[in-house]
Amino acid sequence: MRTIPAMVWELLLPLALFVAWWVWSVTAGQMYFPPLPEILRAFGHTWFGAGFVDHILPSLRNLAVGYLLASAAGIVAGIAIGRNAWLHWLVGPIVEYARSLPPPALLPFFILILGIGSEMQVGIIAFGVFFVVLLNTIDGARSIEPTLLEVSTVYRVPRWLRFTHIILPAASPQIVAGLHTGTSLAVILMVVSEMVAATRGIGFFTLQAQQNFAFADMWSGMLLLAIIGVLVNLLFVRLVERPVLFWQRGAAGER
Repeated sequence: MRTIPAMVWELLLPLALFVAWWVWSVTAGQMYFPPLPEILRAFGHTWFGAGFVDHILPSLRNLAVGYLLASAAGIVAGIAIGRNAWLHWLVGPIVEYARSLPPPALLPFFILILGIGSEMQVGIIAFGVFFVVLLNTIDGARSIEPTLLEVSTVYRVPRWLRFTHIILPAASPQIVAGLHTGTSLAVILMVVSEMVAATRGIGFFTLQAQQNFAFADMWSGMLLLAIIGVLVNLLFVRLVERPVLFWQRGAAGER
């Protein structure tokens, strides 16, 4: 468990950077870098007003739906491929090819088949996150100690118990690592998808503010995205990583 002094030291650098940004921006007098107080006023006016319903909620909805769909599909497909050698041999080249495609490069394809709107944005998020989760799950499923499965076979452990008590726990560190990486990727793809052929969302608002030379609004959107990225990471660690991998910390003697 972290001590109070350790937590204070962790907050010291962000606080120092915030103060330095405040002082520099107030005295810089540059059009592209408005004073931080002006950015904070724009932040409160935009995101605690109509922008919350018009842009934040649609973005978070697309983020959650795309991430959850990709996570569920990636875990199921990853375990199936990882535990079946013939299936891994069959689809391995296809997976390697598809995962090498950068999701932003496929935006025209997703716009073509899904149109302009939430479906396209959810699709591009799900596509990118799916392969991150899939590859980590395959690696976790293939790295299970064979002795564990051999013993379960000798004792005739039912398949569902073998799956829930052996395969999933053994593969969970790699699965959680893939899910954790997918959170950051999902936020990035959420923004990218909203900057192309979109009519609402945080990315759409931020790009429109830049094109209209409303730089305080632009920086407020970038600040909001940074906050969302940090909160998504913290929520994942608190709600998913620590509860799922509690046994790992216990084995390592951590609290």
